[in-house]
Amino acid sequence: MAIDPALRRLALGTLLAAFKGETAPGWAVRLLGEGLAGHTLFGTNVVEPAQVAALTARLREGRPDALLAIDEEGGDVTRLGHRTGSPYPGNAALGTVDDVDLTRTVYAAIGADLVAAGINLDLAPTVDVNSADDNPIIGTRSFGADPLLVARHARAAVEGLQSAGVAACAKHFPGHGATVDDSHLALPTVDASFALLRERDLPPFAAIAPAAQAVMTAHIRVPALTGNGPATFSSSTLRGLLRSELGFAGVIVTDALEMAGAAKAAGSIPLAAVRALTAGADLLCIGAEVDLELVEAVAAEVARSVPAERLEEAVARNTAMASWTTSPRPAMSVADDLGYAAARRAVRVEGSLSELGSPLVVQLTSGYSIAEGKVPWGLAPHLAGVEQVEVVASSASADQLAAQAGSRPIVVVGRHTHRQESSRELIEQLAAAMPVGVVEMGWPSTWRPSRARAFVTTHGASLANGRAAAEALGLATL
Repeated sequence: MAIDPALRRLALGTLLAAFKGETAPGWAVRLLGEGLAGHTLFGTNVVEPAQVAALTARLREGRPDALLAIDEEGGDVTRLGHRTGSPYPGNAALGTVDDVDLTRTVYAAIGADLVAAGINLDLAPTVDVNSADDNPIIGTRSFGADPLLVARHARAAVEGLQSAGVAACAKHFPGHGATVDDSHLALPTVDASFALLRERDLPPFAAIAPAAQAVMTAHIRVPALTGNGPATFSSSTLRGLLRSELGFAGVIVTDALEMAGAAKAAGSIPLAAVRALTAGADLLCIGAEVDLELVEAVAAEVARSVPAERLEEAVARNTAMASWTTSPRPAMSVADDLGYAAARRAVRVEGSLSELGSPLVVQLTSGYSIAEGKVPWGLAPHLAGVEQVEVVASSASADQLAAQAGSRPIVVVGRHTHRQESSRELIEQLAAAMPVGVVEMGWPSTWRPSRARAFVTTHGASLANGRAAAEALGLATL
């Protein structure tokens, strides 16, 4: 059955599409002219700043006020810096420093970078309270485990981004910090009472509700609030809690509908789009694996299944946010070493570094979340005349590493080192035989190797965090 052109245009006006490659395909530009709300850019679209600026300029030929979004959180989740690592520390480091003016300034700098690249919607900051130490998807993306600390830094981050003219999208409502599953791969359940949610997870969202242009939903199940489905499909969560109770009047954006927490729960991406819009979402991130056929399928299902009045409401909010981003802002001046200076303030050293000069650096390989992607990390880019080897802890030999080090001490660099028994055992074996220091670049834990001379925590693995750690150890290039 043919779709009414007016309804198709409204349906397109609720969608953030995506595409592969460093240049925009013709359909991506054409659909913007036909009413598509915008596109999300991913690492596959990014080479360097001038190329991104050219890409976004091409997209705006389709419509000047298109929403061009990106996940640029700084720290471990970066798209502009996905080839090198971010020059800014992430939220865990900023929360450790606990200087709201610094957080505001760092996010203003990120905003200025995005403006220069032609991007007007940042799918950041992450304002989840990381209450589960082994959370596989939030971790260092969070400002911390204290709701009030996260709330004040969430507000500062939103203010910083938006001072540059970039719409901030705080995520992931009503709070992804207590999960032990990744919603890219499953539908996580947070089995908490509503009273606990109010105390633990909601304060950051209450803090940003009056200020943020957008809030992103979480594909998580909270039985006390969402019933059997994800928050993204829950009217009581979006219309009731977020809008009526917290007073949020901006754009409700979904996390990517291709994620298992949404698509699998609904049966398909088009059906997930209908359920999200019906629940009260306004702007739908389809995901990264998107082509023209999928966009048209989603638009057709939305046009057939969602009342025009609901679509008009959503499109009006999306249009107003796009218009807000076009208002001129004063040019910003950002110190070249802002990110590195901030990262230095987040480094914490336990023990003594005095026996760790001129070491063999051993970097433990680690996986990465889908949100992070495969971004370079570690000390290697910053080391001056220091040998580094990369090993898999489960297959590494402490005796062989000790022999390679010879008379040198060893510095072991890892992320979430405590989570793998093989990593802990390797470090303990090395520390029993020679001077060893550990650099932890993931979410910190209480585990400490019993004989290590020093334990250095960076609270993140960005390029800035790596440089700060190398400097703290006295190993950095000048």
